[in-house]
Amino acid sequence: MDINYDKLGFKSGLEIHQQLDGDGKKLFCNCLSLLRSDEPDFTVERRLHVVAGESGEVDVAAKHEAVLDKKFVYQGYNTTCLVELDEEPPHLINQEALKVAIQISLLLNCRIQTISQIMRKTVIDGSNTGGFQRTVLIARDGYVETSQGRVGIENVFLEEDSARPVSRDENKVVFKLDRLGIPLVEIATKPDIKNAEHAKETALTIGQILRLCKVRRGIGTIRQDINISVKGSNRVELKGFQDQKIMIKTVENEVNRQLDFVKKKENNPKEVRNVLPDGRSEFLRPLPGAARMYPETDLPLLKISRKMIDDAKKTLPKLISKNELEDELRREGLSKEMIKLLLKRQMVDEFKELLQISEIKKADLIVKMLILYPKEISSKEKKKIEDVKELLNEDVLIEILKRLKEKKISEEDVKRIMADIVRGKHLDEALKIKKIDMIGGSVEEKIHNLIKSKPGLSTNAYMGLVMKDEKLRGIGGKKAMDVIRKFVK
Repeated sequence: MDINYDKLGFKSGLEIHQQLDGDGKKLFCNCLSLLRSDEPDFTVERRLHVVAGESGEVDVAAKHEAVLDKKFVYQGYNTTCLVELDEEPPHLINQEALKVAIQISLLLNCRIQTISQIMRKTVIDGSNTGGFQRTVLIARDGYVETSQGRVGIENVFLEEDSARPVSRDENKVVFKLDRLGIPLVEIATKPDIKNAEHAKETALTIGQILRLCKVRRGIGTIRQDINISVKGSNRVELKGFQDQKIMIKTVENEVNRQLDFVKKKENNPKEVRNVLPDGRSEFLRPLPGAARMYPETDLPLLKISRKMIDDAKKTLPKLISKNELEDELRREGLSKEMIKLLLKRQMVDEFKELLQISEIKKADLIVKMLILYPKEISSKEKKKIEDVKELLNEDVLIEILKRLKEKKISEEDVKRIMADIVRGKHLDEALKIKKIDMIGGSVEEKIHNLIKSKPGLSTNAYMGLVMKDEKLRGIGGKKAMDVIRKFVK
């Protein structure tokens, strides 16, 4: 059904968490921000206990986690430091990460907080070894412009990312310490979002601004939450609001869920819920409050000088309009359809990077390799698109484009090579092209026999059959069509 958001008293704001790149090191130690897939060198077991916050009260979300009484196992490596294990005081804040956070704040039209207290935020779900997350206010009172009006930016925080969950059961959670401490900005908007479509547009607008700066890319590097309430209901926070395909559906589902409580004249719980793949949600924990914050006594006040702000401005990325961006992409050789697709999927940066590194002027093909081919292969092979994209990462695409530039493969081979990699072939094996003997009419003979076996089809239909034929794999599309036209009048 259509939802009248104004009539319902809809209120909504976003929280966006984006990992930073900076100098490639963590926020409060010198360890590298690298995720690892090899077996850990050691494990540490802990149980975390609830403590009162600065107000003297115990946070309701922390109480909830304490009752569960879970054991937490942390997997570490020989390179894991004592800060990550919470056995040594934190080092001074990473200056490169701070610079990136200042730049993001400036692009969001925020006012920089020149003096700020680094805080500890109580988190006893095991995602931090010490039972808290360090966070510091960098800026406030900004905004972004959208088609439905200005959306205010409440705050920008710089904080450390949590440990990475590996497995969970009823009594135990296993984490890796590789992600713990990676610099992260948290951007909280004001409750200015007007409806589901506006929520999606605002998230994408802020995402575009973030990608102008030195932020990390890939699955898991950005996480988004959305807060929603309607008149007569309590605020609910939905975690995992980053899948563009279900953003609108997620908001609509939550509005209707809260309306069911309102119609029954019941109060919905103040809670944090997790977004499911179908756009519905499930309970995670009670909604936390201010009682979980208390000062970090091992670090001095953070002071951001005028010089630091001026230095950040010197290398501040330039925001460009949509029209300017479209013109730039057109000059790169992209068709109107490919430009529209690239902008819709917000993969302009990935496109530019591949175009520059590969040094090959096949702009439309690069967009197909980034967006269309993975989607088609995912559907045909019945694999998750995330898994397909992980196999067809930037390094793989660069190598394919390199072979194309060297004329060791043809453009017609590209999609087949990508599909072979997804099916399990090693890159080198997939790149091997079976050469077809063009001498003595062997190709003409094979195509002629194929046409005779299926008479009466169009040239395009025969072209499709030739491209699918294993015995003819490796022949270029132009050569194949030239031969077909000899036999089909």
